[in-house]
Amino acid sequence: MSDDRLLDRASVRRVRAALAAADVDADIIVLSDTARTAADAARALGVEQGAIVKSLVFVVGDRPVLALVAGDRQCRQRALPKALGLTGKVRRADADIVRDATGFAIGGVAPVGHATALPTVIDASLARYERVYAAAGHSYCVFGCAPGDLEKMTGAKTDAEIAE
Repeated sequence: MSDDRLLDRASVRRVRAALAAADVDADIIVLSDTARTAADAARALGVEQGAIVKSLVFVVGDRPVLALVAGDRQCRQRALPKALGLTGKVRRADADIVRDATGFAIGGVAPVGHATALPTVIDASLARYERVYAAAGHSYCVFGCAPGDLEKMTGAKTDAEIAE
């Protein structure tokens, strides 16, 4: 599929609109290889895996939430309720919940441009990079920004306890 056709997909346009609305200096990059996983994205971009932002959807109680975690770390699910000020058991969201909550398919979930506003928390370890890269609504599309821009765009709190 050509770059123009990927950039014209509704999910990618939503990300582009969210970036523009937040006044963040970020261009969407169309990769020649998939960015479905953090390792794939890091390889395609030629960056460390930790500079990739994994947008992970979980359910706390009955509420979908988003954890933005460095690509070289694992989310500590048990830390999410406290970090988000919620209560309830935590489970990984299935593909249907992810699509319903975010409007994106797994592998292309962006941290912005969601179908509904989600409580969001950011892994503090992302601050070790000047620029991080996140999915932009499709498994071949990413955008780069400063870690602080993620907080600005999502309204999320940064937390050191959500990843290990």
